[in-house]
Amino acid sequence: MESFYQEYLASHGTVVKPYYWLTPTLGCSRCPYHIRTGEEARVPYREFYQTFGFPHGPMFPQPEHLTFYELKTFSGAPVQKGQATSCVQYSIHPESMLFEEGGYLDSVVNYDDSIGHIILFSNYTPCNEAGHCCISQMFDFLMTYPDITLSIYFSQLYHTENDFPASPWNRKALRSLASLSPRVSVNPISGGIWHALLRSFVSGISGATLRHPVLPSRALADGHNAYEINAITGVKPYFTDVLPQVQNRSSEVRRDIQKECFNWMAPQWSSPTSDIHLPPLPSQGYRMPVVYIPVLVGGRPQLRSGQSQPTPQNVVRHLKMPQALNNGNQSPGKFPPGKPIKIVEVTERRLSSKKMSDKKKKREKDIRF
Repeated sequence: MESFYQEYLASHGTVVKPYYWLTPTLGCSRCPYHIRTGEEARVPYREFYQTFGFPHGPMFPQPEHLTFYELKTFSGAPVQKGQATSCVQYSIHPESMLFEEGGYLDSVVNYDDSIGHIILFSNYTPCNEAGHCCISQMFDFLMTYPDITLSIYFSQLYHTENDFPASPWNRKALRSLASLSPRVSVNPISGGIWHALLRSFVSGISGATLRHPVLPSRALADGHNAYEINAITGVKPYFTDVLPQVQNRSSEVRRDIQKECFNWMAPQWSSPTSDIHLPPLPSQGYRMPVVYIPVLVGGRPQLRSGQSQPTPQNVVRHLKMPQALNNGNQSPGKFPPGKPIKIVEVTERRLSSKKMSDKKKKREKDIRF
């Protein structure tokens, strides 16, 4: 099997070029290293907040796709964790980079046959639109490796609304993927999964933050996601960890949650959750969370029968340090700072008719003299 990715050793894991021909580009800040493993997979809290909509609830649609993953043995022992990001320059989604034939996961599983379970944590559900075909590639991967199970956790549905042109393709593909249940499960991120993500993939998180409960606005959105994915696939999510809500008072619940969202967005207002101290969020660019009323779906994940536990192996290949990584002062995929420029703003102001008349008379007088 021919692989077309390249993997390099970094300070706290590895960085991967999913395609050998990728180079740094102004059109994509992530290029060329769209896959990172180990502790290199951690992201700042601000980035996690903007892409996953935690803790306040989902934001307006984001252009970037971010997927965290975990590889485990058949018995549940960890093998590797990492992240994959979309390429906005060439419009490639992370699921496509990970699961396509000859791609990174294809090579990893061929190298380490103890891997039996793959877990994805994504800000969007995978799609099957033309030019991406993420779900088709995931389906083919699962057919190639029939012993591997897949769990997908998402924070927001991607292009499944009825008014989106590619919605029928995405919904049908999600149904096909979920039809492999219980080998495949598609679940909303909820409850304790949020805290597990913070612990494993977000940098600068204190232990006290991990004990804080999920905010009601986020829990409502998670419950709505559970209802929607059940309606699309016909399969109840295996894992849904949200508090029950009163369904016959939906308008009152909506008003209460919207009020709480405003309380969080305006720190000067009093809030019943003001004793929760989360890491600081960006002072600019706040957007009103999208609030939904959920219909909860029960269900718990079925545990895979235990098998003999093999020795975990670290998968690291192609460890040739690229020139960009040898320079400790420059992170991969980034350009040195450019020359500063000075911006001068020029404004025009229209004179009143009276001032223009006076100025015209003065000019005529000067001409006569």
